[in-house]
Amino acid sequence: MTVREAGPGDAVNGVRPRWVALPETVGEIAAVLRAGAEQDLAVVPTGGGTKLHWGPPPERCDVLLDLCCMNEILEHAAGDLVVRAQAGVTMDALAGMLAAKGQELALDVPFTEGTTVGGTLAASLPGPRSFRYGTARDLLIGITVVLPDGTIACSGGKVVKNVAGYDLGKLFTGSYGTLGVIAEATFRLHPLPADRRWVVAELDRAEVAPVAARLAASQAEPSAVEVDWPDPGGPLTLAALVEGTAAEARAGALRELIGGGSPTTEQPSWWGLIERDEVLVELRFLPKDTAAVLDAVAGTGLALRGSAVSGRVLLEARGALTEDELAAAVARLRERARAHVLAAPYDGLDRWGRVSGLPLMRRVKERFDPGRRMSPGRFVGGI
Repeated sequence: MTVREAGPGDAVNGVRPRWVALPETVGEIAAVLRAGAEQDLAVVPTGGGTKLHWGPPPERCDVLLDLCCMNEILEHAAGDLVVRAQAGVTMDALAGMLAAKGQELALDVPFTEGTTVGGTLAASLPGPRSFRYGTARDLLIGITVVLPDGTIACSGGKVVKNVAGYDLGKLFTGSYGTLGVIAEATFRLHPLPADRRWVVAELDRAEVAPVAARLAASQAEPSAVEVDWPDPGGPLTLAALVEGTAAEARAGALRELIGGGSPTTEQPSWWGLIERDEVLVELRFLPKDTAAVLDAVAGTGLALRGSAVSGRVLLEARGALTEDELAAAVARLRERARAHVLAAPYDGLDRWGRVSGLPLMRRVKERFDPGRRMSPGRFVGGI
C-alpha cells in the first residue's frame, strides 16, 4: 500500500490532510482504520474526488483514504443479473463492461467521468431513471464495509433473494463516509433495453405539474420524466423517456399526453448531468407540490434540473451568488420543500435545515463511530 504526504490538491473542502493512503485490498483499508483508531486519526474516504468540496469542511482530516486502486470488477454473474465491484471502480468502466454483455446497472450518475461505485453509494444522488428502477438503496443487494475500528463487515450476497444484512447497506448508502468505508458492493442488474425513445417538449412553468402527473400515471410507463430549467425567468424543457418493448408507440402516447413535443432516439445533452456544482442545492418534495416548488424556484435565480415525477431536483448557480443571496434563496425554498445545500463556498450557511430523523442519526453515528474519526462534521448536524 502506498502512503504519501498530502499536497494542496488533496484538500477536503479546504482542509488539508497530513497523509494520503492508497489501499489496494479490503485488508489494507482495515489496516489504515486500525492505525487511525490507535492514533486517534481522522479519516476521510474518497473515490473519484468529484464531491470532496460537498458538505461542510471536516472538523479534522489526518488521512485521506483514496480508493482509486480498489478498481476491480470482482464478479459478474450474468445469468443472475448480479455484479460485484470494488468501491474505486468508475461507473463508466462498470457500464462499459456490462453493456458488452447486454446488461446495465440502472443508476444514472450526475458527472460525465470520475464518479465511482463507492462515491455513488456514499452520496446516494438519484438519477433520472430512479422513477422506474429505484435508487442506489434499491439496487444494492450486498455490501462490504470497514468499520472505524478496522472490523470488516459484510451483508447481503450475490443472489438477489438473499437480503440478510440489508439494513447495513441502507445505513451506509447516503452516509457521506461518516460511518466507515464502503469497500465492495453487489448490485442487481437489468437487461440493456433494446430501444430507447425520448419525447422532448418546451413548456411554460404552469404546464409542468399537470403534464408530469399525467405522464406518471400513464400506461406507457415512462422510465423517467426530467425537467431542465436553466433560466427561471424563461420556459422549461421537459423530456420523458420510454425503454424496451414498443418504445416508439409508447413515445407517441407520451407525446399525446404532453400535448406536443419531438420524439427522438438521441438522449438530451443535459440529461441527468450536473454542469456546475460550486453551488448545488438538492430539493425533495411531494410530487403534488411540484407547482408550488417551481414557483419558489422562480424567485431564486437558480437553474433547476431533475425529476418532474419523483420529487427530487438539483439547483445550480450559473452566475455569481453572494452568501446572503444564497441564504435568502434557501430560506424561500424551505417554505415549500426540504432543501439541502450540498455544495457552497460559504461556511455560515445552514446546509441541512430541519432534519426530523437527526436524533436517530446521532445514535447511529455513536454506535458505529463513537470516536468521531470518520469524516467528522461532514454530514447532517455535524455528524
